[in-house]
Amino acid sequence: MVLAAGRGERMRPLTDATPKPMLTVRGQPLMQWPMQALAREGFTRQLINTAWLGEQISAYFGQQVLWAGLPQVSLAYSHEGQDFGHALETAGGIVRALPQLADVFWVVAGDVFAPDFVFEAEAVRRFAASDKLAHLWLVSNPAHNPGGDFGLSPAGEVLNLSKGASGCDYTFSTIALYKHTFFADCGLPAGNPAGVALALAPLLRAAMDRGLVSGQVYAGAWTDVGTPERLAQLNT
Repeated sequence: MVLAAGRGERMRPLTDATPKPMLTVRGQPLMQWPMQALAREGFTRQLINTAWLGEQISAYFGQQVLWAGLPQVSLAYSHEGQDFGHALETAGGIVRALPQLADVFWVVAGDVFAPDFVFEAEAVRRFAASDKLAHLWLVSNPAHNPGGDFGLSPAGEVLNLSKGASGCDYTFSTIALYKHTFFADCGLPAGNPAGVALALAPLLRAAMDRGLVSGQVYAGAWTDVGTPERLAQLNT
């Protein structure tokens, strides 16, 4: 699942007429980078959620896309804006899409640039065989988030620490694997028929407290393209 429903308020005015994940980074839409990386490793069934100006995304990519040197990708959409008039936040959007997703599935934000990340099939197999419900890739705290999001134990469990606390050395890259069962107790039925908005972070922190979230550090290039300045730096 590629998350592409956000409004991109901090990117205005660039996002007034263009969805944030469709802004150009090094010659192609930002969200196309993770889509191609997924395809490169054989993950050719992808789902995109949309809201703000979402019709531009589906019009651009269509139902199938074939990039040079990569296998053909089949695309499905979850049009939150069309269905409910607003985005459903991360967890609400994932639950909305659950009936279309595999029992174990990738989630990546369409507004994050991580050109070195490899979506390994072995990572999926390893996670599927574990007792964990989510597996996160973490990055060292960037300048815009010095207090961090989480900690990481020597055993590879992600720790629910307060921002700025000792050991809160990592920021969530947005790249993760989930099992359907992670969302079983979120209070929403699969498919989220009422279109309830629900944040992901509280669910992750609750699961961390139960020892159900594993993680690892991703040391490659990574940019949360959250401001026009960061976008300009990538394109310099």
